[in-house]
Amino acid sequence: MKTTTARLRASAALSAVALAGSLLAAPAFAQDASANTETTAGTATPQQESPSNDGAIVVTGSIFRQSDTHTASPVTVITAENLERAGITNVTDAIRSASADGAGSIGNGFTSGFSAGGAAVSLRNLGVSSTLILVDGLRSTNFPLSDDGHNSYVDLNSIPLVNVQQVQVLKDGASSLYGADAIGGVVNIITRKQMTGLEATVEGGATEQGDGAKYRAKLLFGFGDYDTQGFNVYVGGDYEYGGRISADSRGFPFNTLDLRGVGGNDNNRADDTLGTPTTDAVVTRTTQSDLNNPLAGSVTNATSPALYTSLTPLANCAYGTYSENGTRVGTACKHDLTREYGQITPKQQRYDAVARLSYRIGDNIEGYAAASYANSQVDIINAPRTIRQTQAFGGSPSTSTTNPGIVLPVYICASGVNCATAADRQLNPNNPYAAAYAANPSQGAARIYYLFGDIPAGSKRTNEVFRFTGGLHGTVGDSWDWNVEAGYSHARLNFTQYGWANLNGLVKAINTGAYNFVNPSLNSQAVRDMVAPAITAISYSSELTVDASLSRSLFTLPGGDLKFAVGGQYRKEKLTNNSLNPKLDVPGLTTAQAYGDRTVWAGFFEIDAPVLDILDINLSGRYDHYSTGIGRFSPKAGVKFQPIKQIALRGTYSEGFRAPTFAESDARSSYSGFVGYTPVGDFLTAHAANPSYTAAYSLGRGYVGNPAIKPETARSLTLGAIFEPTSWLSFTADYFNVKKSNLIVTGPKTPEAINAYYSVAGQTFASAAAASAAGCAKVAAVGAGYSCNVIDGADPFAPNALPRLLVLNAPYVNTAYSIIAGLEFTADARIKFSEDFRWESRIDVQETLKYDLHPGSGGAVQRYAGTVGPEDLSSGGGTPRWRGNWQNTFTYNQFSLSTTTYLVGSMKAVAADQASSGTNADISCTKSAIYKPTTGNADFCHINSFIYTDVNLSVKVNDQFSFFGLVGNVTNARAPLFANTAYPSQVNTLTSWHAPGLIGRTFRAGANFKF
Repeated sequence: MKTTTARLRASAALSAVALAGSLLAAPAFAQDASANTETTAGTATPQQESPSNDGAIVVTGSIFRQSDTHTASPVTVITAENLERAGITNVTDAIRSASADGAGSIGNGFTSGFSAGGAAVSLRNLGVSSTLILVDGLRSTNFPLSDDGHNSYVDLNSIPLVNVQQVQVLKDGASSLYGADAIGGVVNIITRKQMTGLEATVEGGATEQGDGAKYRAKLLFGFGDYDTQGFNVYVGGDYEYGGRISADSRGFPFNTLDLRGVGGNDNNRADDTLGTPTTDAVVTRTTQSDLNNPLAGSVTNATSPALYTSLTPLANCAYGTYSENGTRVGTACKHDLTREYGQITPKQQRYDAVARLSYRIGDNIEGYAAASYANSQVDIINAPRTIRQTQAFGGSPSTSTTNPGIVLPVYICASGVNCATAADRQLNPNNPYAAAYAANPSQGAARIYYLFGDIPAGSKRTNEVFRFTGGLHGTVGDSWDWNVEAGYSHARLNFTQYGWANLNGLVKAINTGAYNFVNPSLNSQAVRDMVAPAITAISYSSELTVDASLSRSLFTLPGGDLKFAVGGQYRKEKLTNNSLNPKLDVPGLTTAQAYGDRTVWAGFFEIDAPVLDILDINLSGRYDHYSTGIGRFSPKAGVKFQPIKQIALRGTYSEGFRAPTFAESDARSSYSGFVGYTPVGDFLTAHAANPSYTAAYSLGRGYVGNPAIKPETARSLTLGAIFEPTSWLSFTADYFNVKKSNLIVTGPKTPEAINAYYSVAGQTFASAAAASAAGCAKVAAVGAGYSCNVIDGADPFAPNALPRLLVLNAPYVNTAYSIIAGLEFTADARIKFSEDFRWESRIDVQETLKYDLHPGSGGAVQRYAGTVGPEDLSSGGGTPRWRGNWQNTFTYNQFSLSTTTYLVGSMKAVAADQASSGTNADISCTKSAIYKPTTGNADFCHINSFIYTDVNLSVKVNDQFSFFGLVGNVTNARAPLFANTAYPSQVNTLTSWHAPGLIGRTFRAGANFKF
């Protein structure tokens, strides 16, 4: 392994090559020859209007206006022009394109998470809840659903793009001005303060294969000359539609779990293993101890070998048939569920409206009032839900339909109760064994394996966000600058799930015979609604913020005026995240819920001291007090040393914190999360006769909010240099090192607990119950808070062997610390060859040198950099070492050609937080590859790097009209293969980073209008 020094040297060399040869780069970040890729600044409060007459501006990271945009903290500024050149049409893609976005980032293509439908950024790999999102310097309310059940974030889809002027990405700890959650950095979306006239854009397009249609329209209209009339008003709106793309349309390997064609395993059990549920029901005979209860079937089969019968006539199988003739005997319909139902991207629709009034009250007082509304809709299709599910988290194990499964009785009747003796009883037409066991109904039950193919499965999520802001600012006596602002935002999420069977309705449909399992197409809508009614929960979140600040110059130092600022903030935060499954009567459906209400009072200060012409020192600090008892002081110091005009050295040191989310700290909050797990070792041997029992499956972790949980704390160090050898070329290099302590983690010993349970798989037991008791005793010995929550039913083909662990209880704890370090490079070149021909090139690259989790209690360090870990985090997108963007724009007269190239580095398909890596956090491919071929030596442990380029050509007809055409992923670069067993919705890929390689080449065209 390279040493840190060697890695630094290699990184610097790569940066030099990139700058010299334009190898890597990013959309970014200057507006003229004197405005550079890296800027610094920012405000504790939203910024007003345009720069002052002396050229001073205010940007994210400082309260003070200044003319030099290169200060101690690195900030990337993405302008509206950069976004237009890159063909970016929404705030989500704008922010996530920054190379600082890392592990834990949430993209729109991730459809299986707790908060699917939302999108978020994770600066410097520190997580979505450690990245602060501001709109004009003010906080906005969080998405009502938490990522991974407990991480809060602002949904980027809820921020309108129509009036965005620029996006400022502060890549540094900033709790000293902004408070909690600014550990990884701050994203500040700056909107336009005034505009006159009318601006409009219309565009449309699709992928090369004709799907994934995309349409967008925007309109912005304003009037009022602020300089002469003292006011300006504008209104506008935006609409965007994105069409659905299926996995099957993109072909192998993204449409199947069968990777034998490339040396992998066939993990598709729906075409070779009887007992795997599909939309064509299969049954096997067993006994039933309670004829009124379809959950009272025996775990063992009534015959040996077990005989399986397809309820669908085999001649009607759409994809052919397969047979087994061993411990299971029978023939059933073939299926590949990924090919039939898998989705790469869901259908999405966004629309929004904005309005702003800017006004001048007098010579020294100005104000504004603004409002926005955003509506984001996501429509997700999932594979049909299985009739067999685990019980809801917190529910009684007796309600689990996998323990030991659902059976169809011999008799049905109108009431569904005591049908074996009812006057109107009749033989169950869904049970092929009914006639033979009419005289002995307890011996003729049919255990069923089935997916509700006639009932659409998926979800619809509509998030509405209302935002109102206003403020006044001015001067007192030409010395004190003051600013007062307030903002209120409210989110309303309508979340509907489809396709989940309600236990009471299912039992009734089975016992009355109302549901036709032989030919589901004959079921009425009323029957389908009884079995699987649509389930809706409405959740809310809100944020009220009031900010005030004062600033002035105190006296003159050798390098200039010493500036001092002081301010205060009041916040009110609320969350009501209602469970979709409050009665625990829908087995398998999430029970995630979170509630909270708190106020925050804060005071902050900043001092900027230009001690010498070549030395500037900036000091700031903030104290936050929460009504829940949290009190934290966050300091920061920054230094800039510029011995000559062409070179400057800079550095910052800061301390910050992340307040516990409501999901983590409120006792009313709880959730269970599922991550893919593949059984190994003795468990495979014990269940060799039943491949469906040893296939990869989702293993849940259950958590409940802990009121005693404490905030996470962090210290952040950034050291860098700015080089500007000429007026048309500048570049920066920065090293960062962040230590995040007192981590709020969910079961740091979870891999150890899972391994402990399965450690008894090779032993001999009298029953499955005895085996699971021994395994659960091992789990409890791992530590306080670890226990078994749900154990699967016994394997019918190994009834005395250890059953699967389905849900593990694990605690929220403050423990451990992580260290994340990396290098960031930016560059900006603007070359004017003639009055008619210009070239602009911009670079943004980050290398993650280290992402190490130190779990404490003597546990081995978990190393994530360059791997798909931490896989338990968010979409399991992993931590690529390299991310970069490169944008080049060539302008000749009225023609402009822009190319934007994106890089995601290679990764190892290992994750130190998974049980496969063992208690020693081994991340070698030999021992810990997430996907291991059962035969052969094909390499599935290395995920190739991914590079793709978007090309945009625009033609300016005149000052009022321009046209453009964009080709996305112009080379049709293909996403690298990753056999993703953790998140089945991401079939053999990582949608967080590789979605454009799944979608393929795209085409869009449109026009801009200005009057």
